[in-house]
Amino acid sequence: MNIQEKLRSAIQKAFESIYTISIDSVEFQATRKDFEGDITVVVFPFLKVIKGNPVEIATNLGNYIKKNVQEISNFNVVSGFLNLVLSDVYYLNQFNEIYNNASYGLVQPTKGDKAIMVEYSSPNTNKPLHLGHIRNNLLGYSVAEILKASGKKVYKTQIINDRGIHICKSMLAWQRWGDGETPESTGLKGDKLVGNYYVKFDQEYKREIIDLVAKGMTEEQAKKQAPILLEAQEMLRKWEAGDPEVVALWKKMNGWVYDGFDVTYKNLGVDFDLLYYESDTYLLGKKVVEKELAKGKDKSIFDKKEDGSVWIDLTDEGLDEKIVLRADGTAVYMTQDIGTAIQRIKDHPDVGGLVYTVGNEQDYHFKVLFLILKKLGFQWAEHLYHLSYGMVDLPSGKMKSREGTVVDADDLIVEMTNTAREISEELGKLEGYTESEKEQLYKTIGLGALKYFILKVDPKKRILFDPKESIDFQGNTGPFIQYTYARIQSILRKADFDLNTKTEEYSLHEKEKSVVKQLTLFPEIVQLAAANYSPALIANYTYDLVKEYNSFYQSVPILGSENQQEILFRTQLSKKTGDIIKTAFSLLGIDVPERM
Repeated sequence: MNIQEKLRSAIQKAFESIYTISIDSVEFQATRKDFEGDITVVVFPFLKVIKGNPVEIATNLGNYIKKNVQEISNFNVVSGFLNLVLSDVYYLNQFNEIYNNASYGLVQPTKGDKAIMVEYSSPNTNKPLHLGHIRNNLLGYSVAEILKASGKKVYKTQIINDRGIHICKSMLAWQRWGDGETPESTGLKGDKLVGNYYVKFDQEYKREIIDLVAKGMTEEQAKKQAPILLEAQEMLRKWEAGDPEVVALWKKMNGWVYDGFDVTYKNLGVDFDLLYYESDTYLLGKKVVEKELAKGKDKSIFDKKEDGSVWIDLTDEGLDEKIVLRADGTAVYMTQDIGTAIQRIKDHPDVGGLVYTVGNEQDYHFKVLFLILKKLGFQWAEHLYHLSYGMVDLPSGKMKSREGTVVDADDLIVEMTNTAREISEELGKLEGYTESEKEQLYKTIGLGALKYFILKVDPKKRILFDPKESIDFQGNTGPFIQYTYARIQSILRKADFDLNTKTEEYSLHEKEKSVVKQLTLFPEIVQLAAANYSPALIANYTYDLVKEYNSFYQSVPILGSENQQEILFRTQLSKKTGDIIKTAFSLLGIDVPERM
């Protein structure tokens, strides 16, 4: 029985004993910081069943609870609020339970529970990953880890957009101007090499539009009639027809890109359990639509128009009509997503829900997709979630891939490492480190700063990312939390006694209580973060824990105390705080250094 259940039972007995009436519900709150106490009972709702002075009722309840619940050492009454003070024994018992639980806050999956599939990254194979992909990857990976920690079986997946006109643009540009160059011959990562040709295509396309407009075409006509675009469209038709030469080029260039992506994913510290390719799934949705149409006009959720195009009418649900097949029979993105979702559940029947990590410009798309899947009668469609997030901007402004103005993910990782190096060298705290140890530490700090800065913000909010601001050893930053963890490890290295000894009766300092209180919240925060698909809750909980710990660290001696019980308890408290920081940061995909 937890403390709230115990108090609820005691309060019900108090009403029966003092007032000979029964009550059903009791409202608890955390006690406000400006009052003494830990748990507050709200007295006003009781006035519905008993008339009287709320202060007097609260005082009577307080006296009864203090006498009958050993975990309560004192109480005070403020207006209609009964503030209860938890005893040192309660906190010690709580801490001992937490301390001896190696997987504290983490829940194992229950056999038979449905799994969740989390999709993230899902890049195009015509360019390297950029800053927007970083937020996507960090969010998706972290949400998957948090869901796992909350007791769910999770599949991490992505759909790789490896086909379409944008892929053919890079292929055509390389064919024309590449002169046979490869990642090996240029020393470039494959995704960067291919991305350069996507930019080259756009430059040539714009030049041709200017030429056509100069010859008398309207800009709209020129955009559609530019020879290089018509050639790319022809290449796409050949790919769809299985032309051996085009398919061979497609496989070769995509292979370069995948090798490049793998390096970025490794550097970023994210991984996947399953990969889906659009080239394998893009026709699946078309089959679903055709099968539904075969039911007949009265039974099908889709409607075929006179021109042969197929639509679904969602106006009754407050949306609009949505096309699912064009007049020429080709599928749109919506149709592809329908087919891919259905295929994923076929491949993994234990999956009961899907989470799509996609930017907020696709909010409407996912409303429509989820509704169509529900109308098709899939039960799992009730458990679909769009993890929508805002864009990431830099102080320098918006990014555009085809113009080559994106912030490359690899370059940003290197920049973060370099910034961490500069700041660390200025602070001069790395005496005794080898060069390789320093480099590893710079990367850990730089990546920790980047990940924390992005994940501490609610996913729906837009972010203005400032690399320098993120690498600050003070305030709500990754390096500040990493530094606190390293400080704790330093204390533990100096502790030359058995940390597994149980702390006996002990009078707790207020600062010790505050840290224990914060530790007790961790399991609840993990569940809350999972329910809300929000790494920000984990990030900001960890910052609050670190603030409480640093306040404790600065207020009382730890190894320097003259009391052995104090030394033992405070060192144990430090160790467990470090453990929770490490666990919480692992859910964000962030490493913690043993020394800093």
